[in-house]
Amino acid sequence: MKTTKKAVVSGLAMIGAAVLLAGCGAAPESTGSSAAAGASDYLPCMVSDSGGFDDKSFNQLGKEGLDAAAQELGSKKPIEVQSQAETDFASNLSSLVDQGCNTIITVGFLLAPAALESATANPDLQYVSIDDTVDQNFDGTTDAPNIKPIIFDTAQAAYLAGYLAAGVSKTGVVGTFGGMNIPTVTIFMDGFAQGVEKYNADNGTSVRVVGWDRTAKDGSFTGGFEANDTARQTAQAIIDQNVDVLLPVGGPIYQSAAVAIQDSGREIAMVGVDADVFQTDPSVGSLLLTSILKGIDVGTKDAIVAAGKGEFDTKPFVGTLENEGVGIAPYHDWSDRVPADLTSKVDALKADIVSGKIKVESYLAG
Repeated sequence: MKTTKKAVVSGLAMIGAAVLLAGCGAAPESTGSSAAAGASDYLPCMVSDSGGFDDKSFNQLGKEGLDAAAQELGSKKPIEVQSQAETDFASNLSSLVDQGCNTIITVGFLLAPAALESATANPDLQYVSIDDTVDQNFDGTTDAPNIKPIIFDTAQAAYLAGYLAAGVSKTGVVGTFGGMNIPTVTIFMDGFAQGVEKYNADNGTSVRVVGWDRTAKDGSFTGGFEANDTARQTAQAIIDQNVDVLLPVGGPIYQSAAVAIQDSGREIAMVGVDADVFQTDPSVGSLLLTSILKGIDVGTKDAIVAAGKGEFDTKPFVGTLENEGVGIAPYHDWSDRVPADLTSKVDALKADIVSGKIKVESYLAG
């Protein structure tokens, strides 16, 4: 899969870029010309990743942010195009250009190569890239001057979820699996594992993580972002290793994980990603310990409102615990099963990460 390999390389290039971006203090250049005619004439558009806008995860969050921005602006109704596969990306972007879009949002790391090609060919249009800095030449900057990256250091929030998971585990084994071995997926898995390591160090325990090897930077993956039998079988293989907390990372694949959990007949907690899945999908609410939150909706809305007012800028937004771009959801139905001292410890860890006392490793960490 050539597109996937290119995207992985692009994401790894962000390791160097993120340090520069997060610390950059210079005011970004404005490229607001395409929205200057007024919000009522402004047309924002979006292309989804293959999960679709009903994934109850990152694509849906992007759409919700765009719709909220359009309503606030009083702009034209957004054009929102769903991708069924990676092969749809280029044609979907071309279609939006042809329909007169002023700003085009691409949702997901895998769209970065197609976004760069489209942005380069259409320098007068504005692009917002969710989950990638679009730095394919590895020089530490976004490769087109009309692209605004919105990225998230979810390792910080996943660290808290990993500590929490280790604290509630009765079997001493927690697990994770992902859609693809790409940085925007593995950042969750690795942060989660770091949190488990911290719990063990603090408490003299030996809770194990299955499904992700921090040294090898590899683990269990379904090969895509679809809720299907492959995802269910992958979840089942993790569950069969005596796991009692499970983190599936990859849009709707959590739905397959939920089926495997229910089929197991055991009490197994699930950790959601991107959105508060307890709210977006109540059908699995009783399984959810928490969710690792990614403020895609807020980041998207803010970028589009600015663009619609003629104030578009290309300064990257990096979501962290400090700016509340990432976080963990309430424990909801699991609240009475999480000890008060564990809740207090998780809160203290969050404060230590924000202050810099604890450094969570990730390709976005400064």
